[in-house]
Amino acid sequence: MANEGREGGLDAPTRHPLNQNDPTFWDETDLNKELERVYDICHGCRRCVSLCNAFPTLFDLVDESPTLEVDGIDVADYNKVVDQCYLCDLCYLTKCPYVPPHEWNVDFPHLMLRAKAINFKKGDTKFRDSIITSTDMIGKVASLPVVNTLVNVGNKTAPVRALLDKTLGIHKDAKLPPYTTKPSRKTHGARIFDPKKAAEAAAAATKESENQTAETTQHERVTLFTTCYCNYNEPSIADSVIKVLEHNGVGVDLAAREHCCGMPKLELGDLKTVEKLMSQNIPALYETVKAGNVIVAAVPSCVLMFKQELPLMFPENEQVQAVAKAFFDPFEYLHKLHKEGRLNLDFKHSLGNVSYHVACHQRVQNIGPKTKLVLELIQDTMVKNIERCSGHDGTYGVKSETLEFANKIARPIVKQIEQQAPDHYGSDCPVAGRHIENNLKNKAKDSQDAIHPLDLLCLAYGI
Repeated sequence: MANEGREGGLDAPTRHPLNQNDPTFWDETDLNKELERVYDICHGCRRCVSLCNAFPTLFDLVDESPTLEVDGIDVADYNKVVDQCYLCDLCYLTKCPYVPPHEWNVDFPHLMLRAKAINFKKGDTKFRDSIITSTDMIGKVASLPVVNTLVNVGNKTAPVRALLDKTLGIHKDAKLPPYTTKPSRKTHGARIFDPKKAAEAAAAATKESENQTAETTQHERVTLFTTCYCNYNEPSIADSVIKVLEHNGVGVDLAAREHCCGMPKLELGDLKTVEKLMSQNIPALYETVKAGNVIVAAVPSCVLMFKQELPLMFPENEQVQAVAKAFFDPFEYLHKLHKEGRLNLDFKHSLGNVSYHVACHQRVQNIGPKTKLVLELIQDTMVKNIERCSGHDGTYGVKSETLEFANKIARPIVKQIEQQAPDHYGSDCPVAGRHIENNLKNKAKDSQDAIHPLDLLCLAYGI
């Protein structure tokens, strides 16, 4: 046994398939036994207490129980812990000494996911949560011209927000992202991948490269998965991806079809919808991979979904596995270009001091500080990493019952940025960046806006 004689594991964490097709996965009695086992291990360790509110909730339940042990907790209260987990995965990757291959086999996030899935199947999910995780539907409706105005104005109007708080449980003080009338996939529709055109372009590029220098040749092509957020909320980030890649001689395509990656529905426990979205996205992405493209997305959660979660849900699906291998975080890909001597270093402007929040779902990809490494290639630029959860998690930071916790989790980040007084700050996760920005502005209304690292790169290039 790899961990024999050890109190905790020292080996690199490994992940097991989710096994959602195993009948035992859906057995609530079996689930509660596993929850009790893992809760007891967590109670005996407690090193994750500072990560999120799931662990303080668990430990409070233990400490307030008649036995002062997990066996004293009412089973009906187990879900109080589940409700506070938003699957950031940090406990698994950075804190827990008992993850596989350790014999105790603790995978807290996927255990919480299993509980969420059973709760969803039982119908124990709020209508609000089903709505706000339907990002494609909301984005399509909210991008319609007349509806767009009503949504954006309503999101800033106190009576409307009070009504949303009372009826749906969307906190009146939560800052909701604006919606655009020009979704990114509509703006860049001419880039939709066509296999025939791709083959012709590849042949033409090969011929053209015979008379061009390496600096001007398009070496390969990238498929941009725009993501719901960059498509409907901040298309400027998708624009920046395209600008940066093309500035580095890399052509950019869009998949023939794109739907939500499935992460919001995964966090809800709606595994059937996750499978449906997978079946819609993967074939189109696979077509681009077959043509030799790699894939990037500017939202870490979406990258993680394709690189890790879908492969663990569908380990036998060859297309899922092929897409996972071809998927890159944008700065992971740019750093790859740099290592190969292909990154354009003709930066026109320095960035000075940058406070950079490392998003949870980027950290758990285990790719290293690629954003920091790329940004520090810019002259007179120093990047200070902040490796803490922002607390937003897409939906956690807008719910009436959890906004307070989300803001509390963000406070250490806000404090660090205030102390660093940077020229710029931001996060690879645009939602996390806005959450941090909102908390900063709650303290000082004139504080600067968050800026996405890809936008910073455009600024440095002068493009």
